[in-house]
This record gives sequence, C-alpha cells and structure tokens, in this order.
Amino acid sequence: MCLGKAYIEAGGKRELVMDSVALIEIDGSRLKLSTIFGDHQEVEARIKEIDFEGSKIILTRVSPGKK
Repeated sequence: MCLGKAYIEAGGKRELVMDSVALIEIDGSRLKLSTIFGDHQEVEARIKEIDFEGSKIILTRVSPGKK
C-alpha cells in the first residue's frame, strides 16, 4: 500500500497538510485529499511533486478560481 504525507510548499518551507493520504481527487484547482481512515480535506492547490519512494506529496497554493 502506498500512502503519502501531503505538504504545502511556500517561501521555501513545507507545512504538513495531511498524513496517510490514500487518494487525491482533482477538480480544477481544488484537491480533495482522503486518508485510509476516512478523513477528507480540500485545498486550493496544484501538485508540484510526488515522491513515491519518500511518500511525499508536495503542493503549492493557488488563488481560488485560478487554474
């Protein structure tokens, strides 16, 4: 099973958004993150990088409505 930790990157720093991410659904500039435990979170962001080996998902924020 491949689970990841999602981080928002800004100003050269990374902030943990969610742990144990199993699913990311993309709807324009909105990402819906879901865990194996049934937790959900939505963020206005783009995927910058996915590191499967390191189990990291790096996101960058976007302005609402911006694509």
